[in-house]
Amino acid sequence: MLQLATGGETVQRDQTEFSRLFDEYHGLVFRTAYRITGNAADAEDVLQTIFLRLIRRAGGKTLESEESYLRRAAVNASLDVIRAKQTNSAVSLREVPSADSEPNTGDMKDCLRQAFGRLSPRSAEIFALRYLEDFSNQQIARMLGISQVLVAVTLHRTRRQLQKEIRSYFGGKL
Repeated sequence: MLQLATGGETVQRDQTEFSRLFDEYHGLVFRTAYRITGNAADAEDVLQTIFLRLIRRAGGKTLESEESYLRRAAVNASLDVIRAKQTNSAVSLREVPSADSEPNTGDMKDCLRQAFGRLSPRSAEIFALRYLEDFSNQQIARMLGISQVLVAVTLHRTRRQLQKEIRSYFGGKL
């Protein structure tokens, strides 16, 4: 458990503990962020944000489950990156796929990222844990402290929402 405080011995212990956490989990945070953002630079930004937040946790706060916290933080920070890009970018009419064109992989990835960014944080987190991180419903329920039924219902609703948005993006063609 990471515990941040002030004082010489505590600071040294905290630096050692932070180094251990970074060494152990930086790959997990990066992979999680990359799967969601689809961009190495954005994933690096998420990685940096997560560990900076961890350093700033002060006042003796502890992490109960390091891996769960870091994975959830990576999902949420990645969604923040996607949402920020959506609000800061406009799409020209030339970039909108025509009804005659077949969707390509790049179009589909862009569409999924945009749709993912419009999900609620909880829905996006559950979806990412299930389909990007490959956890079972039971594992997700334990991680998040919710029932398996709620996980299943959330996944079902999220898939339907994503399907609607994808169809809408491609003009009902899919």
